[in-house]
Amino acid sequence: MLTMNTPYLINCDVGESYGNFSVGDDSRIIPLIHAANIACGMHGGDPYHIERTINMALEHQVIIGAHPGYPDIQGFGRRIIPMKEEELSSFLKYQICALKGLVEANGGVLDYVKPHGALYNHMAKNQKEAQVVINAIKSIDPNLKIMGLAGSHLKKLVTEAKMDFIAEAFADRAYENDLSLRSRSLDGALIKVPEKAIEQVISILKSQKVTTYAGLKITLEAESFCIHGDNPAAFLIAQGLNQQFKSSHFAS
Repeated sequence: MLTMNTPYLINCDVGESYGNFSVGDDSRIIPLIHAANIACGMHGGDPYHIERTINMALEHQVIIGAHPGYPDIQGFGRRIIPMKEEELSSFLKYQICALKGLVEANGGVLDYVKPHGALYNHMAKNQKEAQVVINAIKSIDPNLKIMGLAGSHLKKLVTEAKMDFIAEAFADRAYENDLSLRSRSLDGALIKVPEKAIEQVISILKSQKVTTYAGLKITLEAESFCIHGDNPAAFLIAQGLNQQFKSSHFAS
């Protein structure tokens, strides 16, 4: 059974503000999480907001991950952008290297990469796309870990590349019966009630079971649990999970 001592237990997508557009509640959320998936400028984030987020993570000793995606600022990275393999690889390297450089310039270390949005979901279903992403990350630094969808083929592919995989489940997303995430175009895809999100995490941690949108209980094992920074309930979910993990009622 996983415990509250898992290094990446709570992660959150942060650093997504850009220009005059404010996304999320990073300053309140970051002190409550274990790992920060920091945007790389293609779906959200700009150099100023990204560096501010890096420094917040370093201040609170939060593990830092890069969160690159398709070049889709208008769609917040949630649309599949058809790209040639070489093109996708270059865009990923550009984003990851930029974040890695900013982290190191501020005295930190980039620990892992978690693809964002549509790219994350597409590579969990498409082996060819997944291999492009894995190869691009490995070419930068084979010691970088890769965070991806628990229960998908990604663990096998990352392991075959001789890299470390972080299996991720979601606190605030509904699951379909095949353990894919319910499409955001459908009702109930995003869990906005903190109690329901917390219940989902605790269920996976304690019993390795998730209840799908259709009501089936399916086995799911994960090392890390994501909260979406742009979820209006993100702070309350993070706060509630912290309280659960610190309470005597949770087996550590």
